[in-house]
Order: sequence, then C-alpha cells, then structure tokens
Amino acid sequence: MTAAIHPQLAAALCSLGEIPHSELARLGALFRPQSARRGDLLLRAGETPHTLTFVLSGLLRLYYIDGAGREFTKSLCVENDIVAAYSALLLGTPSRLFIEALEESQLLVANYRDYQALAAQHPCWQMIERKRAELLFIKKELRESALLLDDAETRYAQFLAEYPGLEARVKQHHIASYLGITPVSLSRIRAKLRRVNVG
Repeated sequence: MTAAIHPQLAAALCSLGEIPHSELARLGALFRPQSARRGDLLLRAGETPHTLTFVLSGLLRLYYIDGAGREFTKSLCVENDIVAAYSALLLGTPSRLFIEALEESQLLVANYRDYQALAAQHPCWQMIERKRAELLFIKKELRESALLLDDAETRYAQFLAEYPGLEARVKQHHIASYLGITPVSLSRIRAKLRRVNVG
C-alpha cells in the first residue's frame, strides 16, 4: 500500500539526502495525521514508546521529573522536527521522558517498527538515518558542552539564536528549565539585556 507523503515531511527528509519517489510514497503510508491540544501528553514516563512523530505545526517539549517533582526540560521541538524518546524507543524499555504539546499541534505519527521494516529494504534510508543520527549527536554534544562550560547569559543568547521567535511561544519557566537556571535568574538576564539594548 502506498499513499501520498505529506510535502512538508518529504521536504524535511529530502534535505538530508536523495530519496526515490517510490520510497517516499511507501513512507507516506506509514505516517498518520494526529492533532494535539495544548497540554496534551503524547508520552508519559513509565510508558514504552513505539512511535516517531513529525511536527507539522506547533511545539512539543521533552522533559523529566525528578523524585522531588522538579521538571527538567531536555528539548523543545518545533516545526519539521522528528520527535521520539529515542533511547527507550531503541531499547524497547519504559521512557523516563514526558512529551508534552505546548501549543495546538498538527503531527504525523508512524509506528517505529513499521519504519524500521521499510528502512531495511532500501539503502537510501540507511543514509538518511545516519545523517539524522549525526545531527542528533551534534545537537546533544553542543547542548551538553553549553550546560557544562557556558554561563547562563551565554546559554540564553544561544537559545535565542537557535530558536528565533520561540521565546514568545514558550513560558518563562520552561525556558529557564531548558537553560538549567531558575526563572528568577532568567528574569535578571532579560532585564540586564534590556538595559544594554536601551543604553
């Protein structure tokens, strides 16, 4: 069975490498549209994930909650991102992550095993997956080094550069959690930058 692939998903994948039209059509049969309302949890910690999610529009947050109930935002996923609790998905184990919609979101969702079966049948997918893995590794390493080496103000500036326009869409405490600082610290950084810009 084949189906027309959503052009936004096709464009995002083809930006990583050449994919035959026949393979794109086969992939189109795997992804199903899904809507999420603001506040919906697409995955809870303790659940075993089985899907890949492509963000057509909206905003998702991946986060942890520790034993004291504190939230730690791992990543923010915007339009054209492919989202999953990857370690749990690959290992077949319960996730430690929550995935939450921060906005009304339009998504495309595929079963990961079905995707694996498709990917095993054509070498183009091996190349696409290698490229995706490389990009995820680079993003992960840069984020880890920023948390370890950069001060909070530098991390905030990097956030603004990496996600232009996102600050207006995300609550302050979520941004602070992503940066590894308190909301009070973020308010001070913003106030300092406003004074600098006015001056």
